[in-house]
Amino acid sequence: MAETIQRVPYYYTEVSDKPGEGARLLNSLKEEGVNLLAFTGFPKGRRAQIDFVPADEVTFRAAAKKAKIKLVGPKTGFLIQGDDRVGAIADILSKLAEAKINVTAVDAAAAGMGRYGAILWVKSRDVKKAAQVLGVF
Repeated sequence: MAETIQRVPYYYTEVSDKPGEGARLLNSLKEEGVNLLAFTGFPKGRRAQIDFVPADEVTFRAAAKKAKIKLVGPKTGFLIQGDDRVGAIADILSKLAEAKINVTAVDAAAAGMGRYGAILWVKSRDVKKAAQVLGVF
């Protein structure tokens, strides 16, 4: 089975870069029944940026508002899921490179049972072109 690539909305927030902040955010969303397709966090100066890709934007935004999570977005990323194979992400990044599209960030992981998943970001000005290159319409 080939990859499934979809354009997805994502939101982010910035929090203190200290133990427990990710758990606090995720638990507040969990309490409201929010399902996430992807979640990633990384340091940003003395703070941390946390990115969320919700399965249901309406539920996510309502839960974030209730938890007083200040969101930026929606912005656009690409969610990739497929059968794991040698070079899976290299092939996707090569297509974008050939089209002169710079990848801002990518997170990928084997999911077990021969599957993998990834989330990929490009600059907003390149989203439409990246979608065409990746066959997402």
